[in-house]
Amino acid sequence: MKINRRHMAVAAAVTVAAAALPAAAQSADERAVAQAVEALTRAMLNPDRAALEALSHDALSYGHSAGRIENKAQFIGNLVERSNPFGEINITDQTIAVVGDDAIVRHNFTGNTTGGGRVTPVRIGILQVWKKQGTNWKLFARQAFVRPPA
Repeated sequence: MKINRRHMAVAAAVTVAAAALPAAAQSADERAVAQAVEALTRAMLNPDRAALEALSHDALSYGHSAGRIENKAQFIGNLVERSNPFGEINITDQTIAVVGDDAIVRHNFTGNTTGGGRVTPVRIGILQVWKKQGTNWKLFARQAFVRPPA
């Protein structure tokens, strides 16, 4: 999945159309988690406090590849307060395993961040844990790690 600011509208239309198609290999919960991951990606690309609040569990533990750990307020505040933190985010090789009201998501995350007049490439692996609250999936834990060279 490749999302950047120029393709946000197209990505949203594709998401709506894809949600209407049957997915033989995915359960309803797996599809819902995949949609939550995509919504989180969009909210990180174009920081939206309300969307980030709605997608994040109150007890969120958000780990960066450099070792920094943030809680929910820090994660959201740091994204929203930075101007244009991500220029592009690509999610590939995603797997989702749902066990009861918990889901484990793994994927590769590539793209770039912008800031200080520089574009910095990002190439990391991600492990996310999502918890179901009512009918919504909330990001409970996330840990990024440095991917070995290709």
